[in-house]
Amino acid sequence: MTVTKTGPDNAGQARCNTVTGQQWPGVQYFCTTRQGGISQPPYDSMNMGLHTGDDPLAVGQNRDRLQRLVPGPVVWLEQVHGTYVHDADQPGANDSPVTADASVTTQTNKVLAIMTADCLPVVMASENGEVIGAAHAGWRGLLNGVLENTLDKMRSKTREKNFRAWIGPAIGFEAFEIGQEVYDAFMNNDENQALYFRSHPHHQGKWLANLSALAVYRLQKSGVSTVEESGLCTFMSHDRFFSYRRQSQTGRMVTVAWKVKQQA
Repeated sequence: MTVTKTGPDNAGQARCNTVTGQQWPGVQYFCTTRQGGISQPPYDSMNMGLHTGDDPLAVGQNRDRLQRLVPGPVVWLEQVHGTYVHDADQPGANDSPVTADASVTTQTNKVLAIMTADCLPVVMASENGEVIGAAHAGWRGLLNGVLENTLDKMRSKTREKNFRAWIGPAIGFEAFEIGQEVYDAFMNNDENQALYFRSHPHHQGKWLANLSALAVYRLQKSGVSTVEESGLCTFMSHDRFFSYRRQSQTGRMVTVAWKVKQQA
């Protein structure tokens, strides 16, 4: 198993205020930043979330700018911190936003999308590029199996045994404070996850949680052979990313992924 961590200075190819990771055969993906749009404070400026209280016309224009960067229609989800995985290959899959926290596809140029502002955006693909998936994983989604459910759905669509994943910008270890009840829930789920928590140095009964490392652990436990972490903290990077923990009235980035046609 391989885990790669890319830091702020080498987070991969950047395009039009976006962040991405290593190149994958037959797959393109990136995460937007908060820069490059038209929304006004506190949503400045590339807010992708219609549910945030921002001017919907501004969000619409921001989404139009995104659309010009991708080759096909974007599959938007109504995310609820759950574990349901949307099969974007089903007829009518793009008719309206579906309530789900992940989606998968085998179709070329169908663009999967996940909105975040501290939670993990996780892009996954079979190593042959036959099937891709994108998941929204906060602590609830991680705990309850959204990554595992996404992989199960992807495996149902391919005979490929090897998978890879990229974990995009999210709240970092030093910034993500949780209560005792969240820590206990993870321990009841799998005590090996204790490695990814640390008691808070200043607040008794509180913990710091490493969401990205928890995702790596769960992906590898589920058989993903190669995982890359962006290593970028949304909470600490005020000028670059939205963060709900830092400022509850804020915008959303979007992580998109799509298959490209491979030459024979």
